[in-house]
Amino acid sequence: MSGESKPEKLPPIVQKMAQEFGPIWEAYNALGDAVSQAGPLDAKTQRLVKLALAAGAQLQGAVHSHTRRGLKAGWTPEELRHVALLAITTLGWPSAMTALSWIEEELEKQTAKAD
Repeated sequence: MSGESKPEKLPPIVQKMAQEFGPIWEAYNALGDAVSQAGPLDAKTQRLVKLALAAGAQLQGAVHSHTRRGLKAGWTPEELRHVALLAITTLGWPSAMTALSWIEEELEKQTAKAD
């Protein structure tokens, strides 16, 4: 997607899967490209939607990943936090606060790396 500088380093299990099952990994990435191009949403909106979906599905790794990608694409911490806050009325307070805590964890990690 546009707005991203370089591919994110994959977790070791995903790297291993991609190496051992290259055609599946390539097909998965091709599907991702196809769905990204299938509609009118811009790259930033698509990524925000993916962050929201990860929060709703309570996928900690995906929330961290989409937070990192958002920061690399120039999003502000406030934009990322807003996604979690919007989840309060849809997912409920506990789920939204869980997502917010994961976003905050990643923001802290990235701040520590920058120092």
